[in-house]
Amino acid sequence: MITETWPLTDAMATQAAATGAALPQLRTARTVLCAPSLVDFTAYRAIACSDRGQYLGGPMTQPEAWDDFCRMVATWVLRGHGVWSVKGVEGTTLGFVLVGLEPGDLEPELGFLFLACHEGRGLAHEAASAARDHAFGVLGLTTLVSYIDPANSRAQSLAARLGAVQEGRADGSNVWRYTHGGAK
Repeated sequence: MITETWPLTDAMATQAAATGAALPQLRTARTVLCAPSLVDFTAYRAIACSDRGQYLGGPMTQPEAWDDFCRMVATWVLRGHGVWSVKGVEGTTLGFVLVGLEPGDLEPELGFLFLACHEGRGLAHEAASAARDHAFGVLGLTTLVSYIDPANSRAQSLAARLGAVQEGRADGSNVWRYTHGGAK
């Protein structure tokens, strides 16, 4: 069974902390986007393995969620972008924001998924805005897309508030496009 509490040696924990510290950290008024850690898998599993996971191709089993989580984290090393854990200023994991190019994606994606208990307060908008701006500014991207399940009206509404325009469909998802200089 996969567990985020599998014991690390002191050397392993030090190496993981150093690797995470090398990733960009973004701050907004109410959130901190930071490197994912093992303890954040608990929140990811809660999303991916529940009914909410239907928008990620699930619900997933715990091993599938672990595989997905690891692949999103690995893109930092392989591509220079990836998933951030979104924390509240007090340190609580709220959800995740991604700038990534995962298997099957045709172009870089802006993804966002939050625990239900942290929705409806503008936190996802705040965090996703920071990730989008990082992608356009620091990473030099000129366009991003979000692949959103047609039934996920909350995500589609957020994409629109972030300045995206729905432009078509791919693999059963609506494609929402953000362009550099688009509405915020």
